[in-house]
Amino acid sequence: MDVVGATRRYEQWLGQHIPLVRKDLSFKHQRMAESPFVLLRGTFYRWMQLWPTICATLAEAPAIPSVGDLHVDNFGTWRDTEGRLIWGINDVDEACELPYTNDLVRLATSAILAKRHGHFQLTARDLSAAILEGYATSLDRDGAPFVLEERRRWLRLIAHSKLRDPKVFWGKLVNAPRATGVVPHALFKALMPEPNLAYRVVRRVAGVGSLGHTRLVALAQWRGALIAREAKAWAPSATVWVTGRKSTNVDGAALLGRAVRAIDPFFRRTHGWLVRRLSPDCSRIELEELPRVRDEQRLLRAMGWETANLHLGRDRAAIRRDLKHRRGHWLEAAAVAMADAVETDWNDWIRRAG
Repeated sequence: MDVVGATRRYEQWLGQHIPLVRKDLSFKHQRMAESPFVLLRGTFYRWMQLWPTICATLAEAPAIPSVGDLHVDNFGTWRDTEGRLIWGINDVDEACELPYTNDLVRLATSAILAKRHGHFQLTARDLSAAILEGYATSLDRDGAPFVLEERRRWLRLIAHSKLRDPKVFWGKLVNAPRATGVVPHALFKALMPEPNLAYRVVRRVAGVGSLGHTRLVALAQWRGALIAREAKAWAPSATVWVTGRKSTNVDGAALLGRAVRAIDPFFRRTHGWLVRRLSPDCSRIELEELPRVRDEQRLLRAMGWETANLHLGRDRAAIRRDLKHRRGHWLEAAAVAMADAVETDWNDWIRRAG
């Protein structure tokens, strides 16, 4: 099965679990033609077809609750219960039970694809080494969350980009189209800071992998400024479609709850929706938003560290033992092989579906 056939069949399966937003799916298909990196973001289902064969020896590593579709655009910021700014993995839509090596290879693959298209300057070897060094160090030190307060000023500067300016951020939401159809009003009312607060619901289009899922945002004026709560339709991980086993599915909120982190108190999965607070400080940081001058090695090392923060919630001893026995540039070799496979799929996509 090629990427075009896999996309068609996966979307048929997905439509059995959630109502699909066809207009957003068409937009997703257009976006997937932009670059192999964007195709990677939008086709975790295809990754799960390729990864067990191309990386067969790594697929035998200890299985743990994992992010699944991890990539370099899968990081952002939020505020914890103390109001502190936290950085880390903020998208666990595809959380599933997989070998721990999957998240590492997919993260490194995304960095290599981003490099091939001008977003990173480091070599594939250095990109992979930085991720693996951060991961291994975090494992050895039992992890630590990225709290952007008195420390990590370099990461705070990355988090505060022009596109996260409040005027830009709120302007996009205010001008978003009003939502029609089914709206989970009971859910939105429960998420508001006080009872009977008036709000309006708009439709948000964002991301790549989740395009086609209903994504709604409740906007309200509260004590002098705007607030927002997002609800995104939840569906089982694509691993369920590929393997046919429901047991591979993992509750993303539970995965984050077990991780070494300062949690986002608003993120949860409930009644078929993934919900969170949105604000300029509570959103994804995409590659285009990163400052041109940055310490790439330091950033990728932090991404590797944060990946371990999530993996430390389960079976850390088994991961440490397995990682210790892996020799050579195994992560680079696997990531380059997967990046080449994604490039092949992309060429197929733009030729047959473009």
